[in-house]
Amino acid sequence: MEIFLNNYGTSLHVDNQQFVIIHSDGKQYVDPSKVKVINISKGARITSDAVMLAIEKEIDILFLDNTGNPKGRIWSVNYGSISTIRQKQIDFIYSAKAISWIKEILIEKIKNQIALLYSLISKESVDESFLQTNPNFVKTIKSLKDYIGKIEHTNGETISDIAPRLRGWEGIASKKYFEALSILLPSEYRFESRSQHPAYDMFNCMLNYGYGILYGKIESALIKAGIDPYLGVFHRENYNRPVLVFDIIERFRHWVDYVVCDLCFQHAPNEDWFSIQENGIYWLESLGKRILIQSINDYFNEVISIDNIERTRSTHINIYAQQLAQFFLNQ
Repeated sequence: MEIFLNNYGTSLHVDNQQFVIIHSDGKQYVDPSKVKVINISKGARITSDAVMLAIEKEIDILFLDNTGNPKGRIWSVNYGSISTIRQKQIDFIYSAKAISWIKEILIEKIKNQIALLYSLISKESVDESFLQTNPNFVKTIKSLKDYIGKIEHTNGETISDIAPRLRGWEGIASKKYFEALSILLPSEYRFESRSQHPAYDMFNCMLNYGYGILYGKIESALIKAGIDPYLGVFHRENYNRPVLVFDIIERFRHWVDYVVCDLCFQHAPNEDWFSIQENGIYWLESLGKRILIQSINDYFNEVISIDNIERTRSTHINIYAQQLAQFFLNQ
């Protein structure tokens, strides 16, 4: 399980070797053996005793900004990259093999987007004749498949040779995907375009916060596997940022997309979830954060099968990181 401290004044203490969450409604005791991550937002507090217990139990502590993105972390000294993995990781980044790796990730991302779009057509608010009455949607699906073909057939000696083309195709494919996604949503949640930071609508606001949670999960998994998250393959230019997380998150974004879409199809998000600034910027407030976080945790705790391995989605992220560490070592 994960602990989220996202309400102003909430604090985390220790009592008799158990975590104690103190909030406006009282106290909640949590067994540390069941905790994997502690997430702390602005306005919440954690005691040094709680930090030490988390370190002892090898529990990751993440400090989040208002959009859910990790800004800092504390982890056990038992985590961290061994030199051999780091050396192999650097060698891999500048090898021709990195091209196949990143192409595979981008192709999987687009395939997942296509699958999600088709799955949403079956929702109650979308008529069964949708494909016949919305030819632009069909064209979008075909266009996404075309970009898969372009990515598959592009070649070069290094990532730098093909990165501009890949970024261009990925960007256009994502734009088309979100345009189609907006059409499928109930009318009150539709959006003009993808807006990251800041968000100008309910859907993008929730999506940004959900991606922030996913960033934290992936970075934690990489660190625990001994991989340096700051050595990226496709994303290299962002100084002092965990750019490898930006590469790997593309495999898993559709999970957050699904959770946010599902909430919209339930007509759950409303004005009470958000605050809206005078310039039209949306911020997710306490109620929205609580429901979105719970929905994401529930979804990521579901057991699914990947490569004939049945584990929770969260565990599959950790498995992928462990496999990636071995992949680097075997190069």
